[in-house]
Amino acid sequence: MTAPSTFGLSTEARNLHWLLSNLVEEVPGVHSVTVVSSDGLMLLSSDPGHLVARSTVGQDGPKGSSADLATIVSGIGSLTIGAAKLMDGGGVKQTMVAMDEGSVFVMSISDGSLLGVHATPDCDMSVIAYHMALFVGRAGHVLTPELRSELRKSMESTQ
Repeated sequence: MTAPSTFGLSTEARNLHWLLSNLVEEVPGVHSVTVVSSDGLMLLSSDPGHLVARSTVGQDGPKGSSADLATIVSGIGSLTIGAAKLMDGGGVKQTMVAMDEGSVFVMSISDGSLLGVHATPDCDMSVIAYHMALFVGRAGHVLTPELRSELRKSMESTQ
C-alpha cells in the first residue's frame, strides 16, 4: 500500500491517516479500509490514489476502487440504519457481510460517519472487529465538522 500524502494537513488529519494505514498494515486479512461521512462522502481511504476501475478483485479492494468500497459502506450503513428503525432496534453498532470470496465490515463512528473494511474470507472476524473498535474509539472524538471538511478537500485533491 502506498501511503497518501499528508503534507499540509492538520495534526488530527495526519493522525487519522496514520490510524487508517496502521489498520491495513497491521491487521491480517484486511484488503482496504475507508471512512465515509454521514452523507455518504469518502473522507479517508487506504488507497485514495487508486480511483480508476479494476477488472477483478485485487489486493486493494473491491472491483472498482476505494470509491466503490465507500459506496458499498454507505449503502450498507443506510440499509441497516433503516432496518433498525423499522424494528425499533436502536442504533446500529456494526454490520458484517460474509461472502465466499471476502468479507465487508461496517462500524458506526459517533458522529454518524462509518468505518468500512474489506477483508479476506479467512480473516479472523473478532480481530478485525477489535481493531475497528480501537479505530472508532480513537477517531470518533476528533472527527469534528472542521476535520471532516479538511478530509473531504484532501480526498477531492487526490482525484
